[in-house]
Amino acid sequence: MEIGLSLPQYDFFAPEPEPGRLPWAEVERTARQADELGFHSLWLSDHLFLERSRYGGPSGRCPGFDPFPALGALARVTHRARLGTLTLASPLRPAAVTAKQLVTVDVLSGGRLTVGLGAGWNEAEFRVAGVAFRGPGERLRHLEEAIVVTRGLFGGGPFSFAGRYERVVGARCLPRPVQRPSPPIWVGGRGDRLLDVVARLADGWNTVWVWTEADYRERLQVLGAACERAGRDPATVTLSLGLSSLVGEDAADLARRFRRLRDTTPGGLGGATLDEWRRGRLVGTVDDVRVQLDGWAALGVSSFIVSPRPLPFAVPHPDDLEILAAACTL
Repeated sequence: MEIGLSLPQYDFFAPEPEPGRLPWAEVERTARQADELGFHSLWLSDHLFLERSRYGGPSGRCPGFDPFPALGALARVTHRARLGTLTLASPLRPAAVTAKQLVTVDVLSGGRLTVGLGAGWNEAEFRVAGVAFRGPGERLRHLEEAIVVTRGLFGGGPFSFAGRYERVVGARCLPRPVQRPSPPIWVGGRGDRLLDVVARLADGWNTVWVWTEADYRERLQVLGAACERAGRDPATVTLSLGLSSLVGEDAADLARRFRRLRDTTPGGLGGATLDEWRRGRLVGTVDDVRVQLDGWAALGVSSFIVSPRPLPFAVPHPDDLEILAAACTL
């Protein structure tokens, strides 16, 4: 199983040294450390207009880095880990523009890009961006068209497409991606209709950040039925799962790290105990976590992504990365 890491990207709670802004040096430091520790992939998300108050922080937009220039910069300071988007909200940009940006990242990284696309879920962000859709069904139809255009342009072109939301006429995308025939395209989400899109159009499926094995099995059944309708072998869909994670050397160390996590998270994790909070997350001693990962691998998960904080894409504690790497036998 390949183990990835969600990188710090947003200033949810105005950390020091500069209140209201996450220093780029912190993102780069974490990426370098993770690359050196052996994490297989590093991930950024796509919330350009995130509201901090949604996560318990002060009111106002959440400062954070746009994934495209950030991944381009990370391509120059990492050497082994793949770089990915988890996930791009396809309605926020014309698909042809997105494809060109993605190809640039693949070239800069020497062919290390994994593309995560999604329909988007945050209605407030769409309103701020001036993007209007009548419900999730329209966003899913846009996602389908975006996948077609993205994959088409990954071929270099000329490529033309006329859909309801996307239109491309004789477009060329040069240089082509390093990866041939294209970087892998994963779709993120969990609904029935989205899994139908995965079965028909995507190379992989990703879902995050709290999942029990029972709930995941149920979604796998839905995906399997969608693949059967599409005439596709479900085994050809790469399964990627992300979970909030916490690892301790032993029970006492795990309890200490949980206290630190609770004390440094505004809201104190809602007052949850360790036993309550660990449900649906990757939590335990080094040996516990290895057993849990074996269980997910038995379900077919081949790419596992860890979030060392309750909020993904927040700044982790450096020694949490080290013990996560040890637990995941990187």
